[in-house]
Amino acid sequence: MKSSCKIFILILLSVFNLIFSNQLLNSQSPYKNIMISNEFEPSEVTIAYNPINPLNLVAAANIDNYFYSFDGGNTWEVRKLSSSYGVWGDPCVVSDIRGNFYYFHLSNSNSEGGKWLDRIICQRSEDGGITFNNESHLGTNYPHLQDKEWATVDNTYSPYRNNIYAVWTQCGQKNNYDVTASIDPLDSASNIIFAYSEDMGETWSTRKRINELTGAECSYSGATVLGAMPCIGINGEVYVTWASPYGLMLDRSTDGGITFWDKDVKVSDLPGSFKFTVPGVYRCFGFPSMACDYSNSSYRGNLYISWCDQRNGYDNSDIFISCSTNMGVNWSEPSKVNDDNGMRHQFFNWLTVDPESGYIYIVFYDRRNYTDENTDVYLAASKNGGKTFENEKISEKPFKPETKTFMGDYTNIIAYNGMIRPVWTRLDSNLLSVWTAIIDK
Repeated sequence: MKSSCKIFILILLSVFNLIFSNQLLNSQSPYKNIMISNEFEPSEVTIAYNPINPLNLVAAANIDNYFYSFDGGNTWEVRKLSSSYGVWGDPCVVSDIRGNFYYFHLSNSNSEGGKWLDRIICQRSEDGGITFNNESHLGTNYPHLQDKEWATVDNTYSPYRNNIYAVWTQCGQKNNYDVTASIDPLDSASNIIFAYSEDMGETWSTRKRINELTGAECSYSGATVLGAMPCIGINGEVYVTWASPYGLMLDRSTDGGITFWDKDVKVSDLPGSFKFTVPGVYRCFGFPSMACDYSNSSYRGNLYISWCDQRNGYDNSDIFISCSTNMGVNWSEPSKVNDDNGMRHQFFNWLTVDPESGYIYIVFYDRRNYTDENTDVYLAASKNGGKTFENEKISEKPFKPETKTFMGDYTNIIAYNGMIRPVWTRLDSNLLSVWTAIIDK
């Protein structure tokens, strides 16, 4: 009898230790987390580094927040952006070869004839992100709406070196994304629009539509063409990918954005649409993020696109990646990035490639450790061109968002020579904050 009791007690202790160990594992991160800001209700994040001084980082968040660091992200200063055309979110920060930062955002002003969302705004910083004083605008086409912009800079040694490229979605003629009939092709429900600058954002080319297939609607739905993302190839090629009702699409220019392919390339299906439901999240898109390998590794020149969809079930959002080794003409079958085997949500992914090592890093939200809306932040890393990924948790503690509060439509990440700085939004109930993790490999 005593022997049986001892065995029973030992079993109980073993179960307790196992549960405690798992809880401890789920609560720890090997990386120091830094809160960048919890002021001004920040959400929807972006980050860039200075190629001349990589410890100089600039980040931004909705609606008009920006942050700068000169010590690799250990400490940050918080600022508010202003513009004569107003600031209305969708922040995107990129840097050029001279160490300038560019802050792209939407407009919200009646000054100088401006209207809400009638153009894209670009502001430049020449002092490491301390101030943004130089303002230009692009894509003006009122009464159409210009939304969800992203930009990139040619940092290669191509003839188009230091050109800036911007892409976004144009919507129909009425507010609230309604559509007015017109014979003008640009009046279609939704299209992907492109422009470039050859003089550090002072002036911009004439806007042009680059998508072959238009979006049937202009709303935050899967029938819209949305989430456009540009990327530069090793020879200065301009690639643009976006989500659409037809799947994940891609276009390419080899002459600095003057001309693009007549036919879009389909990278992947998006089963269940690129817009889907994740419990506790205000809205969720599986937008693509794209990067090129500039390293001298055996994967140099590879293009990678990462996105999220629910092909494995409505209760099982997953992160995927596809690769092209022939300048975007063909793409590999999608492979899953998150390595959990359960029915849990992973969402809001962002991809980058370290230009020195060629390693791929993808940051995303992850619920593999919970049965409710508690959410961690994970980092997936690949050292073999995306063939396999190692996942690790990088957030120190989970957060539990509430559907009523908008937490943004994406995360972001940069990597340079082993310095990896993800950036994400925490939504603890109704409290928003922006965070990074100090990861040095």
